[in-house]
Amino acid sequence: MVQQQNFTAIVTGTSSGVGLYAAKALAQRGWHVVMACRDLPKTEKAAQSVGMSPSSYTILHLDLASLESVRQFVKAFRETGRSLDALVCNAAIYMPLIKEPLRSPEGYELTVATNHLGHFLLCNLMLEDLKHSASSDPRLVILGTVTHNPDELGGKIPPRPDLGNFEGFVAGFKGDHVMIDDKKFEPVKAYKDSKVCNVLTMRALHDRYHETTQITFSSLYPGCVADTPLFRNHYPLFQKLFPWFQKNVTGGYVSQELAGERVAMVVADPEYKQSGAYWSWGNRQKKEGKSFVQKVSPQARDHEKADRMWELSAKLVGVGE
Repeated sequence: MVQQQNFTAIVTGTSSGVGLYAAKALAQRGWHVVMACRDLPKTEKAAQSVGMSPSSYTILHLDLASLESVRQFVKAFRETGRSLDALVCNAAIYMPLIKEPLRSPEGYELTVATNHLGHFLLCNLMLEDLKHSASSDPRLVILGTVTHNPDELGGKIPPRPDLGNFEGFVAGFKGDHVMIDDKKFEPVKAYKDSKVCNVLTMRALHDRYHETTQITFSSLYPGCVADTPLFRNHYPLFQKLFPWFQKNVTGGYVSQELAGERVAMVVADPEYKQSGAYWSWGNRQKKEGKSFVQKVSPQARDHEKADRMWELSAKLVGVGE
C-alpha cells in the first residue's frame, strides 16, 4: 500500500458505517482525515474503537441539514491551515417510516437538505481549497447507491426515483411542496431522489470544472452494506433480515470495512483517476471482485437535468453560478 503522508481528506458522516471505515482506510494510507460529523464525542469513540491513531484525524462539527453549519465548518477547516486534497461526501440520512416530512433549519425537506443541498454547498465552497491542493491529484468523491438507478436490479424496487422538472426546488420546498417532483411525500423516494441529485452533482462538477482545475470528480457504489447504520430508522425485523438475505440469497453483501476500503481506493489510488466516472463492483460481489465504471441512471446522465439541478440548487443554498 502506497503511503501518502501529509495529504488531508475531509470525510462527511464518519461517526459510524462506511464513512468511519473510509476514514480508517485513508489513515492507514498515511492521510490525515478530517472527520466531519454532528456528534463529536460519538465520532471520537468510533475512531478509537477502530484503532485510528489520534494524530491521524481531526474531528470538526458539521450538520449537513443546516446551510449555516456547512459555512461554519468550512471556516473551521480553513482555520486549521491544512491543505485540502480530497473531499468525500458520504453522509446520508434515510428515514423510511416517517409519515410526515421533517424540515431543515432553512425549511427544506430534511432528506434532500442533508443528502443533497448540504453536500452541494460544501462542494461549491471547498472547490477553492481543492484547487490549491498540496497533491497533484486532488479528488472529490460523492457516494452513490444502486437504488438511484431503475436500470439496475437493486433500483427496480418501487418507489422509483423521479425528479420531475424540479417543481419542489422551484417552490423552495415551502408549504406542501416537499418532494423534488412536487408529488405526495414519500420518504423512501425522497432518499432515492436525493441520491440521483448526488450523482448529477458529480457529473455537473466534472462538466464545469474538471478541465480547468484538473480535479477528479467521481462517485461510487461500494456494494450492498446491508448492516450499515443508514438503516437504523427501519423496522427492527428489516434490520435483521436484510443482511441475512444479502449474504445468503443474493450474494451482494459487503462489509462496512470492505466498503470503506473501496471508498479509500477511489479517493487515493492512481487507477481511479478518471473524472466523471461512477465506480461499481457489481451486484454479486466477492472480495476479489474488480471495479468497473458503471453506467448511471437515465436521469443522472441527463445533461439538461444536471444544468437545471445546478441552477436551482445554487439558488436554494445561496451560491453564485
